[in-house]
Amino acid sequence: MAEKANDIEDLRQRRQGVGVLQLHGPDAHARVVNLEELTEADAELAAAFGYQPVFKRQFGYLSTFSFAVSISGLFSSVATTFSYPLHAGGASSAIWSWLISGAGCMCIACSVAELVSAYPTCGGLYYTVSRLAPKDWVPSISWITGWLNLIGQIAGHASSEYAAAQLLLAAVSMASDFTYLPSTGTIIAVMAALTVLTGLVNSLSTYWMEKMTKTYIIFHMAVLVSCSIALLTKCEHRHDAKYIFTDVDATSGWTPIGFSWLFGFLSVSWTMTNYDATAHITEEISKPEVKAPWAISSAMLLTYVGGFLFNIVLSFVMGNKASILESPVEQPVAQIFHNVLGKTGGIFYTVCAFVIIKFVTFTGMQSLGRTLFAFSRDRLVPFSHIWIQIHPTTQTPLHAVWICVFGAIVINLVGLGSYTAIVGVFATTAIALDWSYCIPIACKLLFGRFEPGPWHMGRSSWWVNAYAVVWTLFASVIFILPTTRPVSGDTMNYAIAFLGAILIFSAIFWYTSGRRYYTGPLIEAEVSTSAPGNTRNGSESSEEFLRVQQAKSNQGVAT
Repeated sequence: MAEKANDIEDLRQRRQGVGVLQLHGPDAHARVVNLEELTEADAELAAAFGYQPVFKRQFGYLSTFSFAVSISGLFSSVATTFSYPLHAGGASSAIWSWLISGAGCMCIACSVAELVSAYPTCGGLYYTVSRLAPKDWVPSISWITGWLNLIGQIAGHASSEYAAAQLLLAAVSMASDFTYLPSTGTIIAVMAALTVLTGLVNSLSTYWMEKMTKTYIIFHMAVLVSCSIALLTKCEHRHDAKYIFTDVDATSGWTPIGFSWLFGFLSVSWTMTNYDATAHITEEISKPEVKAPWAISSAMLLTYVGGFLFNIVLSFVMGNKASILESPVEQPVAQIFHNVLGKTGGIFYTVCAFVIIKFVTFTGMQSLGRTLFAFSRDRLVPFSHIWIQIHPTTQTPLHAVWICVFGAIVINLVGLGSYTAIVGVFATTAIALDWSYCIPIACKLLFGRFEPGPWHMGRSSWWVNAYAVVWTLFASVIFILPTTRPVSGDTMNYAIAFLGAILIFSAIFWYTSGRRYYTGPLIEAEVSTSAPGNTRNGSESSEEFLRVQQAKSNQGVAT
């Protein structure tokens, strides 16, 4: 901690003197700027982490917090995953699984926040491996961490776009009094159009993304609170407390029933995930070492408490469990809205759920685009020279955004062949992302190289980190098992197959080519301080610095 404080103080002293910074662009050209021309956050990004500042820091406390909340999409995520705990064990599974699994997710979230505070770059937890693991292990560990995180985010985004299409078409079906039921092909087509819309929104500059994101938290909380009040007020036949807290009614086919009950954890883990999304926009946040971890921990706490209470509300008013699980639109919560609030109320809150999940896709794509940019910056992915390009007008990585749009659409095309297979892809999301978080957390615990940032958990840190790793290992077992028995081609959980494919692909890629050129996070920026009086002005200092650095570079090439 003292060493990090000394580094920050040294940076401030450099900015007060004639410190200069050499920035290396993707085209191998270099330019030199004075440190005092940069904001403190940008200067630290260059001096402490070796990265060239390219984004505008537009996000403040409210927009950063709103961004972190939007990633979970509490209202819509619960609406689209409520069927899992109902199948697993009934109302009690929906409520208590949220409380138990949510505690494990909170430990992961706080562990992630602690790392983000110490190392706020848009590479996220992938970058932290370079500071936490032994030098010889950094390339291989950061390689697998990066690929797990990237594939997990793409699969997660694909699942959110698919769910958005389902919710929108469920509202259309309600409007037709359920005479219209969408086909799989229609869902895929609508999904593709919605994903393109997400790409268009993410083609805006950071300024407009920040303005849009800031309004999300207000809309989301208004919908969540008003819907809960409306459901409790309008429902004429509510279940009693004994039923919702103690009833165990599993229809999954698993025995013993207590094991079946554990599948209720799936809804929570699909909602409370992608914790590091805020980390991937830290280079667009002012004072990211403080605001980003605060937003991550606060947003997940809000999701944890709000999700627990919303599940209680839904369990009180859901009526007959079998009837909502057999909903013609295959959306139990949308069916609850319709049954309790009538056609108009059902359509309204289903559309609200759709709008909220589209916010999830907007912010999720922003995070995903920055992730691909960060990985390309370090040459982790193929064709990195394309994805690293920053559009001169928006100052955002548009090429990275649009290849991610294309990837999400391609993944969802699997649904045309098999809905079971596409569900397996979606299930891979939480496993891949949580593993990409727990690898750096495990490195922090094992190697003792961690230097805390402003946001840290003090003495409780070790215990929270350890529980986060243990919980992830436990939850991963549940995620790879089929949720229904007997197991057939239509009920198989293909998550283990997709996860295995990710690991095999990354391993083959690593041994065939990756290890030859990938050495871990690269240095794009070099800082030098010229003693006062040695140069007549800052410009001359910069020019001299550039000549020296170019001479060193040429000497290295000749060697």
